[in-house]
Amino acid sequence: MEIGQKYQQTKTVTDAVTAASFGEGLMPVLATPYLVAFLEDTAAKCVEGELPDEQITLGTAVNIRHLAAAPVGMDVTCEAVLTEIDRRRLVFDVRAWDAAGTISEGTHERFIVDRARFIEKTYAKLGKRE
Repeated sequence: MEIGQKYQQTKTVTDAVTAASFGEGLMPVLATPYLVAFLEDTAAKCVEGELPDEQITLGTAVNIRHLAAAPVGMDVTCEAVLTEIDRRRLVFDVRAWDAAGTISEGTHERFIVDRARFIEKTYAKLGKRE
């Protein structure tokens, strides 16, 4: 894993990922929650091949601006660039664009965790009462 490594992926906006489908009004455009998920997925894929099988990354912070709408049928490309490595903490510059230009930009933070330990700790909460 090294600073500057990047990953890109492209998806087509479908009815399933619109603001209308998410309940954000009736607009047939890419919904912000789906855009955030797409950006997070891109960052995760940027480093997933660099980790041992027992480790994954989990998103812990998202700071983006959704600058323009992308209609159904438009291809949207997301890019994540690894900009900081601080032990288990990874920071990415993320950006999304379509044929008309930038639709989103910002930063995203992920942490490297042990998959089994994380699941064990998380599900242990079910047995605890406050």
